[in-house]
Amino acid sequence: MLTQAVDGVLVHQSECIQSNAVVVAGETGVLLIDPGITRDELITIANDLRDLGQRVEVGFSTHPDWDHVLWHPELGDAPRYGTARAAASIREFLSNADWEDQLAEGLPPEFADDIPRDLLGLIIGLPEGTTQVPWDGPTVRIIEHRAHAQGHAALLIEEGRVLVAGDMLSDVLVPMLDLHGAADPIQDYLTALRMIEDAARGVDVVIPGHGSVGGSAELRERIARDRAYVEALRDGTDVSDPRLDSPEPGWEWVSYVHEGQRERVAQA
Repeated sequence: MLTQAVDGVLVHQSECIQSNAVVVAGETGVLLIDPGITRDELITIANDLRDLGQRVEVGFSTHPDWDHVLWHPELGDAPRYGTARAAASIREFLSNADWEDQLAEGLPPEFADDIPRDLLGLIIGLPEGTTQVPWDGPTVRIIEHRAHAQGHAALLIEEGRVLVAGDMLSDVLVPMLDLHGAADPIQDYLTALRMIEDAARGVDVVIPGHGSVGGSAELRERIARDRAYVEALRDGTDVSDPRLDSPEPGWEWVSYVHEGQRERVAQA
């Protein structure tokens, strides 16, 4: 079910990892960002848009993780964009003969059978240096950085004063560093937070890839919380973060991610 974040910006939250798909209304259609997660949920998004008299004009993936590059035929055949680095990364992954087996290893088991693979990752890389999503709707700025994944981008919907953060600024997930592909994942993350902080001055709403939609005060708090977490990893100090102590069953894996990151950073 689509719910309104602000006028012209709608959000659908999945039962799987509280993933957020974002819809931005334009003149002749909508921009659909990171749709997901299950087949039924993707069909629900398509049906909700039809009920609103809308069609998908453009898709955009904030980064190349599997849960941000999904699609379904019911959404149509609109062009699906990402940054050049994000498109190259998912293209390289899909070139592996056993990519489906590799993907299956990382899927939440309770949802794995319901996640469509047919159109996964078919995104078009925008030219290097592209600063806006190419479409006929409101201006959506692309803020590309190197935190979390190659070619990651936050999107700033200027007219609605909304920041779509991708896999950052979550109230349920700690920052997840690119410990496999980045030469300096700590500094990359801190630099990205500064970029987002500068770009998001005056923003009223933040929509993370996973978790709750927040207001301007929450945006500032989340930036500070993410920065404190990453600096604690860097400095080898104790981390005090409410996201590591979620009372919700099934979220214990967040603390496992943290322990793995703490060990990897300490070894480095």
